[in-house]
Amino acid sequence: MAKHVGVHEKGTFNLDDLIKAVKINPNFHKAGAIALFIGVTRGETKQKETVEKLELEAYEEKADKVLEKICNELNQKPGIVDVQIHHLTGEFKTGEELIYVAVAGAHRSNVFPVLQEAVERYKKEAPIFKKEHITNKKSTTKSYWITEHKNTENTQ
Repeated sequence: MAKHVGVHEKGTFNLDDLIKAVKINPNFHKAGAIALFIGVTRGETKQKETVEKLELEAYEEKADKVLEKICNELNQKPGIVDVQIHHLTGEFKTGEELIYVAVAGAHRSNVFPVLQEAVERYKKEAPIFKKEHITNKKSTTKSYWITEHKNTENTQ
């Protein structure tokens, strides 16, 4: 079975793998809820351009450590049984799954805030890079690396 947190090449990890990984946690008997976030490739940019595909790359060793740290910290929250973040790399067409985040906890009130925090943190902290291939309104195709988050530490 695949690792419980981290970066995976597209095709080596899926939603079924995630559910199995959460359920084999020795403390899963304490869970009454599993909340999931599944990130998919959006087919349109904010500027209404068509996304043809995405390429995702990661500084895998560092990304695995960052994702593990996030999960370990969030696992300490009250009522939480397990937190897992699995990010895929490779080429993705519109609608394909890119990331899975799962939070298992005693109650739904425990899992939803932690799920949101996990998503916000991985997007900000993990060294995962996205190259967008788009066709603009003039039918010109181009590609560029996306920086989703600016470094806010230096602007405060």
